[in-house]
Amino acid sequence: MIDKHLFDILACPLCKSPLRYDKTTEELICRADRLAFPIRDDIPVMLEDEARSLSSEETEALYK
Repeated sequence: MIDKHLFDILACPLCKSPLRYDKTTEELICRADRLAFPIRDDIPVMLEDEARSLSSEETEALYK
């Protein structure tokens, strides 16, 4: 499990927006860029090439 304090300082590497942790998928979500950054072996992978694009349904769910 990643330290809570790390989540407080992490930001999207592209737009510098705050990230949201999704416990079910173990990803860090950037709402602004609609990207999900993976967490592997408790290490956030903050590379654009490693991020996946969020589907329309996933994006809508973020705003509910």
